[in-house]
Amino acid sequence: MNTSLLERYLHVRRQTESLIAPLSDEDMVVQSMPDASPAKWHIAHTTWFFETFLLKEHLQGYQVFDPSFAFLFNSYYEALGPRQPRPQRGMLSRPSIARVRDYRRHVDEHMQGLLSSPLAAGLPALIELGLAHEQQHQELLLMDVLHLFSLSPLKPAYATNWREPSGDRHGHFQLMAGGMVELGHIGDEFSFDNENPRHATWLQPFEISDRLVSNGEWLAFMSAGGYNRVELWLSEGWTTVQTEGWEAPLYWQRNARGWQQMSLAGLREIDPAAPVMHISYYEACAYASWAEARLPTETEWEIAARSGLLEQIEDSAWQWTQSAYAPYPGFRPANSAVGEYNGKFMVSQLVLRGGSCVTPPGHSRLSYRNFFYPGQRWMFSGLRLARDLPSAHESDTAGTANYTSAFAQDVRAGLGKAEKSLAPKYFYDAAGSELFEAICRTREYYPTRAETALLKDIAQDLSACIPDGAALIEFGSGASLKTRLVLEASPQLDVYIPLDISESALRNATVQLQKDYPALWVAPEVGDFCHLADLPMPARTRPRVAFFPGSTLGNFCQQDSVDFLRSVRRFLGQDARLIVGLDMLKDISTLEAAYDDADGITAQFNKNLLARINRELGGTFNLEQFLHVAEWNPERSCMEMFLVSTQEQQVEAAEQIFHFAEGERLHTECSHKYTPESIQRLAESAGWTLERQWLSPAPQVGIFLLHG
Repeated sequence: MNTSLLERYLHVRRQTESLIAPLSDEDMVVQSMPDASPAKWHIAHTTWFFETFLLKEHLQGYQVFDPSFAFLFNSYYEALGPRQPRPQRGMLSRPSIARVRDYRRHVDEHMQGLLSSPLAAGLPALIELGLAHEQQHQELLLMDVLHLFSLSPLKPAYATNWREPSGDRHGHFQLMAGGMVELGHIGDEFSFDNENPRHATWLQPFEISDRLVSNGEWLAFMSAGGYNRVELWLSEGWTTVQTEGWEAPLYWQRNARGWQQMSLAGLREIDPAAPVMHISYYEACAYASWAEARLPTETEWEIAARSGLLEQIEDSAWQWTQSAYAPYPGFRPANSAVGEYNGKFMVSQLVLRGGSCVTPPGHSRLSYRNFFYPGQRWMFSGLRLARDLPSAHESDTAGTANYTSAFAQDVRAGLGKAEKSLAPKYFYDAAGSELFEAICRTREYYPTRAETALLKDIAQDLSACIPDGAALIEFGSGASLKTRLVLEASPQLDVYIPLDISESALRNATVQLQKDYPALWVAPEVGDFCHLADLPMPARTRPRVAFFPGSTLGNFCQQDSVDFLRSVRRFLGQDARLIVGLDMLKDISTLEAAYDDADGITAQFNKNLLARINRELGGTFNLEQFLHVAEWNPERSCMEMFLVSTQEQQVEAAEQIFHFAEGERLHTECSHKYTPESIQRLAESAGWTLERQWLSPAPQVGIFLLHG
């Protein structure tokens, strides 16, 4: 028996039943417009799919429930014969709701029989397609019910307790470095054919908002005359606005107090913090023009979503992109009638990405490609803004560059060397810090997952090594995510001092930590842990424990590692402890994949160094003309990262001109890998005693407790 597939089948079918439970028989037979379908038709059509493509073909002895249903409930499959015209689905007063419910029970009973026996090759995938198809109709059903109820003078609620998505802040633009990226479905789990094949494509650097445009922001657009300013609109959009008389999103209506919105919970006041929904592509483009931005391409959207920098991805509103719905390179529809599922619609439509508040949980994916015509708005559609990066001459920050900063001095020195190099600490501006957090979530980058799992396992052991009333000082704290494992296990801590070069990352982490640990004194310090000054005041009278996870020590060369550990020992003073996380030596293929992930996030992180030079030091780097390279150096036992010039070129940075030959490398990072023996030698050479060590399962990382 295919138990898991049967359970999934029954779960999806029961979910459809729960969605129609609030509807009366009268609700279920009305068609409110040609694009919509009656609820009765939806539940019959999804049942017809299983009967037609599975039971008729693959269950021996199966008898069709009603031959006329092949005409009534076929949607658009030309290979399967004629059908009831879509605009006339509301004319089907017969069969009755009761008859359609009998049809569903009949098909469900026989599908359970089919799923109780061994399945032929290819059938599980076809069943998964049928389930995904029904989930799509679950969303369509709610879209169509809302449209129907919006036309009623009673403005009835589908569910009075229905919760619309909301928000708590405006979006912030996040930098994406671009480069050669891969687009499309990843893995062996189900996907629609239009999400494939996965393929490489080139991406220009860009910025994208981490939140959707809100109702409040849309109200500002309307107040600024957005629906009346022809210069903001595409020609077809302006014609549509004039013809249809649009002055607000669909389902918005004005009363004496202002604007209201029809929702599945009935007519409600506009929530300014909620994402705007039910807008067309034309409206989305007009708003973007007014906001001096644009819509993202679907490639930009997918790469940004995979980076982990975006919020409101799959649970708020589908997001318009500027990409035409077209086949990916190498796309081939199936030869059977199922091949009509997506490919035949790849014309005149635009792609939407993400998911909405009515998308069934688990249905959407980061590679999911929804598509609608540009003038449609009854779906739960919103928008996320994107922007092109300014050129070097247009940069808002070029005129305020600090050419005397340590960053400028190091850039001049590093790019002026015969073998160009820059310190990895300069990766971590605001965008770089966020990109590194995204790297930590990639499937290839094991160190964070392995170290986090190890810290969870040994948190109590570490806590036993931390004295009462101690101060915990973290070097390069970033988002302080791993630190929470130590904080949770160590209520005896008095003070936590996160030290980081990125003020924005430090600020964001501190606000959340103070909220989550009200009894703990959080005393952030902006600074470079490579140049430790005086011990912060809150730690001077307390036992001191330093925390240095993430194998950051591995970024130093051998002598610099020794020098750094010595400086930490002087900084902390007598009888202090240092908890350090390091990556252990392992097979090269695992290492190389970790530093060159398939989604290209590490490449974006590496190239962000050049983007930062452009922003802060008047740089003229063209990010397209540099490639990210990661390779193993056996002599130094480390992974190294480079930015490689693809052509001979001159680049300006920090008021100097630098020459790059074709193929010349800019060294940006080395990450040494260790054995327990090499770590003990390193600690002893810097005056520390290795007190305890813990090693994770493969891929192996280690946590080491040093006593000074």
